[in-house]
Order: sequence, then C-alpha cells, then structure tokens
Amino acid sequence: MTIDSVDTLTTKNKIIIVDDHPFIIEGYKNAITRYNPDEFEFSITKAKDCESAYNIITNPDVEAFDIAFLDISMPPYEEKGIYNGEDLAKLISEYMPNCKIILLTMYTELLKIKTIIKTINPSGLVIKNDLTFDELLFAFDKVIKDETYYSESVVKMLNLSEENTIEIDQIDKQILFHISKGTKLNDIPQYIPISLGAIERRKINLKELLKVEEGSDIDLVREAKNKGLLF
Repeated sequence: MTIDSVDTLTTKNKIIIVDDHPFIIEGYKNAITRYNPDEFEFSITKAKDCESAYNIITNPDVEAFDIAFLDISMPPYEEKGIYNGEDLAKLISEYMPNCKIILLTMYTELLKIKTIIKTINPSGLVIKNDLTFDELLFAFDKVIKDETYYSESVVKMLNLSEENTIEIDQIDKQILFHISKGTKLNDIPQYIPISLGAIERRKINLKELLKVEEGSDIDLVREAKNKGLLF
C-alpha cells in the first residue's frame, strides 16, 4: 500500500485509486491534488489490481475512504470472487458505505451502462474516451459536492430510446452463466430449479432475442457479454 499526502490546514479527504496502469493513477492523482488546494487536503492510496485493492479495503486498520476511483476492467482476484471494478465497488459499499464511488470504463454499450447504474449506483460514471484533465476535475468537483456526475457519452446513451434496451430475468442470467462456464445443458437443472425443457426453451428465446438463432453457444455467450447481460 502506497500513501501520498498533501500537507494543508484544510478539510481532509481519503482517496483510493485502483487501476492497472500506473501512469493513469498518476494522472488521476495529479488532478486530485490540484483541486482547490486551499480548501482540501487529500491522502491518496493506490492499488494496481483487484487483489491489492481487496487487501486494502478489507484491512481493519485502514480508515474508511471518502472517494474511490475504480477502473472497471482490471486483473481479477478470483480466490475472493472479485473480478472487476464493479465487484470492488460492491465490496467498498459493504465495508465503507459512506464512500463515494467513481467508476471509469471503456464500455460504450447502453445495457452495460444501465446495468452498472442499476447495480452500483455510483456517484460518478465516466467513459474513458470522454476523459480529459478538465473533465476529471469537473467530475471530482461534482462528486465531492455530493452531486452525481455522468460523462457526456453516458448521458447520450441514457437518452437513447428504450427500444434499444434488452431486459432478461434472473433465471435467463443463470442459464447464460452456466453455458459460459461450459456446463452441459442436461446438467443445468442441478443448479436452476426449472425443468430441462424450460431451460431449452429459454435458450432458444435468448438466441432469438440476441439475434444468434443459427449460432453456437459460444456465439450466444459472446453476444450476451457484448450486450452487458453476462460479465
């Protein structure tokens, strides 16, 4: 764990930045430390992947963070079921419920963005292609003032017609999950309390919904991931 502090006689904020690219972490850090230095003091903790972030967040000796910057795509920590920044956000919400979360992502799929907002409800959500130094400062300013910030691309996607959105229920999601793990169709009823016939019908419906009627299970899984239905 690496902690850098800016010495001022001002309001203190503890920040954690998690990203697997060190130069991006430094860019975030430089922006944060330039934000109203006469009013705020920042203690910045850096983590490079899900494992190092998990160890920091769950450490009882670590004081709760005020704001977390989390990249969504990062090396996972499979032993603890932490596969990305979304899982880290849920972990932070459990251990540090007052921490404001800013998620940064390259995803530009509407359903994926809506799923992130629905399941995480972050204080900030930024598409990395929108990100500039000024944009980061603007987002940080909004969040630190208890406002919610979505970057321009997020706002545009959310304004798209609802007809572009695909919704599936929890059972469909479980079927997709087991198919993605290579579970044989005949074995899925061991994990989901519906009949094999019902599972087969749902699989056909999913292929129709995702427009891969003639495709393989691999095609189904790939398209489900592209649509943000499977992570």
